[in-house]
Amino acid sequence: MRGVVFDGKRAEVVDDLAVRDPGPGEVLVAISAAGLCHSDLSVVDGTIPFPAPVVLGHEGAGVVEAVGAGVGHVVPGDHVALSTLANCGTCAECDRGRPTMCRQAIGRPRKPFTRAGGAVYQFASNSAFAERTVVKAVQAVRIPKDIPLTSAALIGCGVLTGVGAVLNRARVGYGESVVVIGTGGIGLNVVQGARIAGASRIVAVDANPAKETVARRFGATDFLTSTDAVRDVLSTGADHVFECVGRVELIRQAIDLLDRHGQAVLLGVPPATAEASFLVSSMYLDKSILGCRYGSSRPQRDIALYAELYRAGRLLLDELVTDTYPVEDFAKAAADAEAGRVARAVLTF
Repeated sequence: MRGVVFDGKRAEVVDDLAVRDPGPGEVLVAISAAGLCHSDLSVVDGTIPFPAPVVLGHEGAGVVEAVGAGVGHVVPGDHVALSTLANCGTCAECDRGRPTMCRQAIGRPRKPFTRAGGAVYQFASNSAFAERTVVKAVQAVRIPKDIPLTSAALIGCGVLTGVGAVLNRARVGYGESVVVIGTGGIGLNVVQGARIAGASRIVAVDANPAKETVARRFGATDFLTSTDAVRDVLSTGADHVFECVGRVELIRQAIDLLDRHGQAVLLGVPPATAEASFLVSSMYLDKSILGCRYGSSRPQRDIALYAELYRAGRLLLDELVTDTYPVEDFAKAAADAEAGRVARAVLTF
């Protein structure tokens, strides 16, 4: 079968992958569409260290093809969106409703694929850039069949991370102010998460002025090409600032833009050894710097919720899909995504 494999030096489309059958508590999914997230490119450029060879992709949707023993919440033929959380469901963190903190879901890459007789790793417990993948049952969330799979694919990462950061981590309140630095796939979902939460002022910041139209479509009340002008819009600072790029200088700017009792939420991914600085004295007015993994999401709950918000016209998905590419055109999709020409490139099988 076809898939996108990174061998440690380059990513390429191959056609000689194989995936094993699902075991107990697992689901085999035929992938229909998969969003190309910057995290996939970060594996290729080394920003995110990951063992190779590995099948990339972690934002996908498709149709259940087979289920292993003990799986009852989905059956063959169901449409599903996939999460990256292979959480155990039984530890203290899972029991507290914090599956993103499950230690079984972090740093335990599996090898369900083979190629030329050798084992191939699975990226983010998902590997959606393959015609078929095997995931834990908890990762497959049934969605209504009237949602286009090219749009549903984006729920599993971009929407869970961006909207989830607003609703679950920052818990933006009605009437509060929000600044979003970076309006790529994650940033746009933060913008619409702030709109859904009822924020009164949503300031989108992006160096590319061409992104203003789509940012306003998702809910931005203001658009700026630099953080320098934020204080002209919010004179006392913002209640919440989300950094969605992953640059340490922007992290510092996010902190500096906070009002009293404000929160800076870090969503962008800088290199693993990157360090950021800030004025300690600036934090004593009850300000906070929050890390956020995967939107602090509970995928079985949140994916179903976001699917219903989409059907009600409150959550935008179709507008995120700038272009679709057959998987064979992965290189072009990656180039377009890297250059910022698309909000989200979607690979199709």
